[in-house]
Amino acid sequence: MDIKLKICGMRDAVNIQRVGELRPDYMGFIFYPKSPRFVGDYFQLPSAFPLDIQKVGVFVNESPAVILDKVKSRLLDFVQLHGDESVEMCDTLKQRGARIIKVFSVDEHFDFSATKPYQSVADYLLFDTKGKYYGGNAKKFDWQILSRYNQKVPFFLSGGISAEDIANVNALKDMNLHAIDVNSGVEVKPGTKDLDRIRQLQSNLHHAKF
Repeated sequence: MDIKLKICGMRDAVNIQRVGELRPDYMGFIFYPKSPRFVGDYFQLPSAFPLDIQKVGVFVNESPAVILDKVKSRLLDFVQLHGDESVEMCDTLKQRGARIIKVFSVDEHFDFSATKPYQSVADYLLFDTKGKYYGGNAKKFDWQILSRYNQKVPFFLSGGISAEDIANVNALKDMNLHAIDVNSGVEVKPGTKDLDRIRQLQSNLHHAKF
């Protein structure tokens, strides 16, 4: 089971470059102005950004026109939709060439049937912890509830994950887990990642028995 790694909430050019040298599979950039990790209006990737890292733009209830403009201007490989985006909106983006990661905020009461309409338009789903904010709540949910998901579309697992949690990912070995999504669990401060924490997480992923 080859679990991918996504480092999200990046914005500082030097930190992006250094994290990029560690070669995570995905790197996420938040285009939601209310986020403490908002990249800003004039964000540009470093010119030497590794081509083999998939670039993910994170949006919350943004218009398709704005999202598609960011996809084109920032050369995004995926859009991660963290709000109340409809199936129709996802389909519009998909028809325009965007690849979709649709986020669901879950707790013990979450009804996984809500994911079914999106399974025809999303390349991946992402399960994060339900809380006060659109993502960034820095808390884990009970991963066992993912057994109620039909596993039709591969998913990212998010929500306060750090290197110490990787051993527990083994409990999901029979599920359609595609990637671990980390943000606050490897941070020095919002938007700046600790390279040693990422290295430890990568090492734990490499040695985990899935």
